[in-house]
Amino acid sequence: MREFYPTGKALQLLLALWLGVLIAFFTLRWDMIYLTLPIMWLFFIAVAFFKPRLDVEIERILPHDRILEGEIIEVKLKVKSKERIPSLKITEDVPEELEIIEGSKEFLLSLKKDEVREVSYKIKVRRGVHEFTRIRMSYQDPFGFFKKDREVELYDELIGVPLIEDVITPYSTKGTKITVGPLPSPRIGEGVEFHAIREYQPGDPFKIINWKATAKIGKVMSNEYESERKVDVVIVLDAGYLGAQVIDYSVRAAASLMLDCLKNGTSFGLLLSESVPLWARVDYGKRHFFRCVDLLSTAKPDKNNLIAYQVEHLIRTRFPANAQIIYISPLVSEESRKALKMMYYYGYKTIVVSPDPYSALKPRSREQELAIKILGLKRKAYLRKLSPYALIIDWDVNKPLKTAIAEVVSL
Repeated sequence: MREFYPTGKALQLLLALWLGVLIAFFTLRWDMIYLTLPIMWLFFIAVAFFKPRLDVEIERILPHDRILEGEIIEVKLKVKSKERIPSLKITEDVPEELEIIEGSKEFLLSLKKDEVREVSYKIKVRRGVHEFTRIRMSYQDPFGFFKKDREVELYDELIGVPLIEDVITPYSTKGTKITVGPLPSPRIGEGVEFHAIREYQPGDPFKIINWKATAKIGKVMSNEYESERKVDVVIVLDAGYLGAQVIDYSVRAAASLMLDCLKNGTSFGLLLSESVPLWARVDYGKRHFFRCVDLLSTAKPDKNNLIAYQVEHLIRTRFPANAQIIYISPLVSEESRKALKMMYYYGYKTIVVSPDPYSALKPRSREQELAIKILGLKRKAYLRKLSPYALIIDWDVNKPLKTAIAEVVSL
């Protein structure tokens, strides 16, 4: 906090007073001194009667700590003064990435003692973690002679979470671990769904013997059943800078697929492949879902050229065996394509959701339109070469993800 300090206006007046005294001294016109008395009285009144301590309590009110990207919310400031302040300027420290839609971040208030006022402004939320750190207060006396500033440390965090849509489950559950869940996958053994009839084997329980088939065939026959299982899903998101145009679409796809896992009771993990990778181990439940969404909210494209190394390291140390991998990448860098081949060589079943970065561009001329088409054709040639390694969903981001999945996956 800065104590009362003179403004530029006050310094100019003081200089004028000092020059007046000098002129009176050198010209022996002492009556000129009387001309300075009114201004000196104004200075005295400003210091004696208009010098508040800025004893003010401020509270910031956010509607929620997590808001969907693109939503417009109202931020309120509740101000309570413990003294009379004729003119108080309040400046909110709004994060640069948040756009003010209505109102202003600056407010000018006149407060009485113990008066409570509420001011507000509206912002449009972008995806990411946004930190409100402080509020600045400034007071200036009615004559404009002196000023006082104060900063209030007031921290709030607002997380802009990605938009989420309903999607079709793009994977099967074959070859996954034996844990009860709502997605059945064929596995011969004890279960609830009839699968086939086979010859009796030593150790089979008597309750699965099919007596009708035994009498008909002349051999002891047993029933086979499908056991229920739950798939382990690992979502790998490529946040390389070459796909910066579609990073928001990639994040939304990852969040939507995680919500689908949550609805299905499926355990899932997340690898956010940035220069410093973020890994959320395979788990299930709402708490795990929101933790992963918070990680996705921080995703920013950077010059990450290590995704293949990151994937290989986590395959060796963290990925569950026989997990289903969903790889979200525009596949425009050699490193991202190498990562896909790495998953294939290690025996993982992979589905690629590949947002087309060129579908997000809006050409401004005929030449730009032609260049985008050429780049798009080059990318599609890469996708055809990679088709033996995974099922690839080429996603035109102008269409819903659900539609893109339905066009490729037969369910």
